[in-house]
Formats: sequence, C-alpha cells, structure tokens
Amino acid sequence: MGKIKVGIDISPLKNANRFRGVGFYTKNLVESLQSLIKEDKKYSNWQINLIENWKLEIGNFDLFHYPYFDIFFSTLPKKKNIPTVVTVHDLTPLVFPEHYPAGVRGKINWLRQKRNLKKTEAIITDSQKSKQDIVKIVGYPENRVHVVYLAPSFNPKKFKIENLKLKIKQKYHLPDNFVLYVGDVNWNKNVPGLVKACWKTGIPLVIVGKQAASKDYDQSHPENQDLVWLQREAEKSKLLKRYQSKSLLLLGFVPEEDLAALYNLATLYCQPSFYEGFGMPVVEAMAGGCPVVCSNQGPLVEVGGEAVAYFDPYKKGNLEKVLKKVWEDKNLRKELAQKGLAQAKKFSWPKCAQETLNVYQKILDNS
Repeated sequence: MGKIKVGIDISPLKNANRFRGVGFYTKNLVESLQSLIKEDKKYSNWQINLIENWKLEIGNFDLFHYPYFDIFFSTLPKKKNIPTVVTVHDLTPLVFPEHYPAGVRGKINWLRQKRNLKKTEAIITDSQKSKQDIVKIVGYPENRVHVVYLAPSFNPKKFKIENLKLKIKQKYHLPDNFVLYVGDVNWNKNVPGLVKACWKTGIPLVIVGKQAASKDYDQSHPENQDLVWLQREAEKSKLLKRYQSKSLLLLGFVPEEDLAALYNLATLYCQPSFYEGFGMPVVEAMAGGCPVVCSNQGPLVEVGGEAVAYFDPYKKGNLEKVLKKVWEDKNLRKELAQKGLAQAKKFSWPKCAQETLNVYQKILDNS
C-alpha cells in the first residue's frame, strides 16, 4: 500500500497569526499529528506534508487541510480536485454582525469564502455551539461538521517551585492577590464588563495578551473601541495610584513559561465573554489549578463543565456577585481548583490529533 499524503497549510505560523490562537492551533496540531503517525504503527503509511504557501505549491496530495478560516478575507482558494478539510474555529462576527461591521469588500469576500467552503468535504470546529452556527449560517450539512476539542498550547501544570513564582511576581510587579484574564479585547470578550466588576468590588485585575498593550492600531475603528477604552482606563489607574484597591495591569504578550506561572499565582481566572468559539484560557487555567469564574454563554459551558463558577454577562450585577463570592471564599476556590484539574484532563493534543486523523480517514474512505 502506497503512502497516504496529507498536505497542511502552515501559513499561520509564518505571519502575525503565530501569536494568536490560530497559530498555536496549527503548531500543536501539526506536532501532535506527526507524533501520532510516528508512534502508532497503524499510521505508518501516512505522511504529513507542511505547505507554507498553497498559492505556489498545492502538490499531489490525497487530502489537504486548511487549519484556519477568515470570514472577511480570501483565505480559502477555489476547490482543487483533492478532498479538502477546513478548520473553522468560530463565526462570531456573523453571529453578532452589529458589533463586527464587514464593509462592502468584507461582504463580497464572505460570499466568496462561503461558496468555497460549501464545496469542501468536511469542516472541523472547536465546539458543539460553533457547529450549530456553521450549519445554520453557512448552510453546511450537519454530518460533515466534526467537533474536535482543542487543548492548551503548553503545560500549565500546578507549579511547586515557589522561588520561580516569586521571580515572576517581581518581574511583572504583581499584587499579592489578583484576578487574571488572558486574551484579546474584542467586543465579544466583554473586557470592560470585567474591569468595571473588579473596580466595583475593589479587586486587582491583571490582563495578559499582545493586543491589550498594542499601540499600533486604528483607534477610530468601531471594532477597537473596547481596546481604546481599556488602555485609557489603565493609564488613569496608574495616575490615580489605585494599586492596592483598584489596580489594572496590562502585561501585553508574555512567554508561555511565565503564563503558566501566572495561572498559578492568580487568585482566580475570569472569562467574561458574551461569546466564544471555544475558550482556551479556561482550559489553561483549570490545568494550572487556578479556580475559574466564567460566563455561561456560547460553548464555555461545554468547556467548563461542572468545574467552574458561572455567571450571566447580560444580567446586571451578576458578574461582580459571582466574582466577589469566589474571591472571598477560600474553600470554594479550593473546590473549583480540584474540579478544574479533573475537567482539564478531558482536553489533550494527542486526543485532538487522533480525532483529526479520524476525520481524514472518514473522508478518504468516502472519496
């Protein structure tokens, strides 16, 4: 039997996406697929080929996988005569079009992207909620949308090394106790809601993510208004020396080993989102033994299971109520941390790679 050649587009590792979720996904998926094929004799005739630019080299493959999809930009080419899989992480801008204006060019690109997407053999997505969105908005056959859960891009295991934690605390000038948030500052993330809840309850907040500390962006763009507001409030926080009671620290991008320590140092992690495609930091926090307070919207309930304290971000005062309750109850935090460690074990890259290979096999069996 000849080699089964799978091509994977790794262009997200060569552009700005390498710092974002799609870059981490591509990197970890490729490494895990290669490990699985190497270690499991069942896949000894499989070959993973990494393609940096599909426009130049689509090659002679049995199957091709695009591990990313952009709604308003032409990232998906016209279908070649090769079975094709596309990973669509989520369709948030189409679920909330009033918060993500597409513009004329964006709308035209979406129609083109949608047309090309409908011609593919399968879609992989991150959650049951995203699957429902894809079936409804794209009009894609339900039986060809496969849910494959993601996993942390690093191992945020419970740190035992106290001197390392102290080093990280000093490096970032962290308060003794704080709430941690990791991620972007788009509308769906509801970061202003979290900042206001922390200020009302007098809880210090630490925000990690390249975007939060970015200066190079269009401040007049409607999608960037939450980021403009956040940076203005952070400056005010510095000027008013709110350090003990109303601290707001924007750390920007931090290396993975530092982030692992931050999950361990945080009193709790909060995911305040109105909507998510998955909610990776929730899994990372749980895996790091950090108690989680989390929105009950989108797939976050799928990810958190019964291991997190939920609130309704649309219900006035509900976030600060739940935040305050967990912040003040040490036993509750300990219970959530233990449940979180167990829940996090359901998400792993070997499992993600295996389920992705299962999708490939199913397509090849039917082609």
